[in-house]
Amino acid sequence: MASIESSTEELLVEQDGRVLVVTFNRPDRLNTISPPMLMELSAVLTAANKDPEVRCIVLTGAGRGFCAGLDLVDVSKGGIGSGGGSKRPRQLFDLRDAPITVMWGIDKPVIAAINGAAAGYGMDMSLIADMRIAGESAKMAAVMVKRNVVPESGGTWLLPRLIGWGKAAEIYFRGRTLSAQESLEMGLVNAVVPDEELMGTAMQWAHEIADNAPMAVQTTKRMMRMGMEESFDTAVDHLMVHLAGMFASEDFKEGVQSFLEKRKPNFSGR
Repeated sequence: MASIESSTEELLVEQDGRVLVVTFNRPDRLNTISPPMLMELSAVLTAANKDPEVRCIVLTGAGRGFCAGLDLVDVSKGGIGSGGGSKRPRQLFDLRDAPITVMWGIDKPVIAAINGAAAGYGMDMSLIADMRIAGESAKMAAVMVKRNVVPESGGTWLLPRLIGWGKAAEIYFRGRTLSAQESLEMGLVNAVVPDEELMGTAMQWAHEIADNAPMAVQTTKRMMRMGMEESFDTAVDHLMVHLAGMFASEDFKEGVQSFLEKRKPNFSGR
């Protein structure tokens, strides 16, 4: 089995079967994002997307926070997103390798196990995940307008699509912090569980996903993503193109055979 590793202790990577667990590891700073974490997260997600031994990714935080956003101390000193100070030549920003862009573009499903505060950049990353499971003490903090910043990492595009314009406007314009239960009622998270059951639940969902045919899961995710910008006719046409290849796969034969034999399928990804 291929091994995906992190080059920084601020981002922990552990593989459990075909599930990759990625943990923000700055608990003393509520897992605020540092420059090494940004670069390494993109690299880990890209590697996971290419690794056939990874079928689902779980993203969580160490300690009592999921991710409290970008490290504003680094920003104020000329770090993340500041341009590096006045002596640095100005240039167009490039987000092609940013974690938010990479996470949006990968086909492997991502579950955010929200174990505490998800604020700013951390909230945006949780929104980009395909599913969100929150512990009872989790919070969604959309406090950007209280800091004279904006949801720069895709939040303004994602949130209205997830819960509708009116609710998104209420959360962002008022700078609201939502409890786990409020997040569930708003449609921001899929489920709320006791804190001590959070990772167990997230891993259960992840392993259920990993047991399914990976080609089908990943194609479904890609078609859902592309379908957000396609017409119905175009989306259906694209689906039929993918389906033709899947009918010829070993996993399709395994799916049919396991159904006839009334057993759990063993998908190979081929």
